[in-house]
Amino acid sequence: MELRFTPEEVAFREEVRAFIRDKLPADTRERMRLGHKPTKQDTITWQRILNAKGWAAYSWPKEHGGPGWSAIQRMIFLEENLMAPAPELLSFNITMLGPVLVEFGTEAQKRHFLPRAANLDDWWCQGFSEPGAGSDLASLRTAAVREGDHYVVNGQKIWTSTAHNADWCFCLVRTDPRAAKRQEGISFLLIDLRTPGIEVRPIISIDGSHHLNEVFFTDVRVPAENLVGEENRGWSVAKYLLGNERTGIARLGTSKAAVRRAKEVAREVRTRGRPLIEDRGFRTRVAQLEVDMKALEITQLRVVSAFAKSGGKKPDPLSSVLKIKGTELLQASSELVMDVGGPLAMPAWQQELAALANEPAPVPDWAPAMAPAYLMLRAASIYGGTNEIQKNILNKAVLGL
Repeated sequence: MELRFTPEEVAFREEVRAFIRDKLPADTRERMRLGHKPTKQDTITWQRILNAKGWAAYSWPKEHGGPGWSAIQRMIFLEENLMAPAPELLSFNITMLGPVLVEFGTEAQKRHFLPRAANLDDWWCQGFSEPGAGSDLASLRTAAVREGDHYVVNGQKIWTSTAHNADWCFCLVRTDPRAAKRQEGISFLLIDLRTPGIEVRPIISIDGSHHLNEVFFTDVRVPAENLVGEENRGWSVAKYLLGNERTGIARLGTSKAAVRRAKEVAREVRTRGRPLIEDRGFRTRVAQLEVDMKALEITQLRVVSAFAKSGGKKPDPLSSVLKIKGTELLQASSELVMDVGGPLAMPAWQQELAALANEPAPVPDWAPAMAPAYLMLRAASIYGGTNEIQKNILNKAVLGL
């Protein structure tokens, strides 16, 4: 297997890079260059710019609004977007709900929801995890009872990312509590979050941000036409969705951007009277990360190539390697960035400096976002399927243990 980009793929990368350089709004670019998270409006604006180009629904078939790219092109696009860095496309809309509706949705659902999802006219969130039903998702208890042409939903979801921003939620609910197996009797519903009976409560994460939420459903009436797939067959829909969620899960572009940022800042920071970039220990650490990233990039090419040869229908269990090593590199690169900042990267230290002598704190613009990014990425090895579960997948599917 030849693992190198074709001239056409190299040209495509240059096209993507030039488009991002020319079209990404300057204020968004600067915020993200400094390591801050994009605002809700940043994400909406950038996704709509990409959608006008025909690139937002990058993983969808052409007949449903996608660009018709190959697996390699999708990988290149995602990496360039992350390395810019530009706001990530809303994964709930693009890599989760979109492919599910293409595969399982009715024609009416496709006509209504797909164009709105691509243009981020609707912001979607995922209602899967519950207290006691996270990694063991099949034990979920949120119930939906059919009453005429509606389902009445009662229950609770937790760790619901961006629910406070969202307009809609795709949700797993139990429609048959008497099913013989836990994976049976589950259905996949589309729920308008403006429906009476829904309460969203914030969960403030360790980085101080409001990203996660609890969502409570009390006698929420959902039209039966919002059922995706067959009633009591939602587990198959969920498995298909989670398979698509693996796309780009290594997030190599983010790790590459973090290492690049660390090297830039290391030219400003001094240790023992010299720029940190000249320190042998720092350079060794950067070199090891770059070698690891290159090894993962080659592995990613292998997995993507094998997926393309399978016709895009059979996810490779080796994608779990991408998740495991990708998240380890995300954590290691964010730790490198924070270590370069040293005490300036500590939020409490920044506040203390600001209070000294009632003078502006001598904190460079690159410092404030370092610790929050490091702290938030501690969860990278948990969300999207914990690394422990990924290792179990590899043990069973690859090693046969």
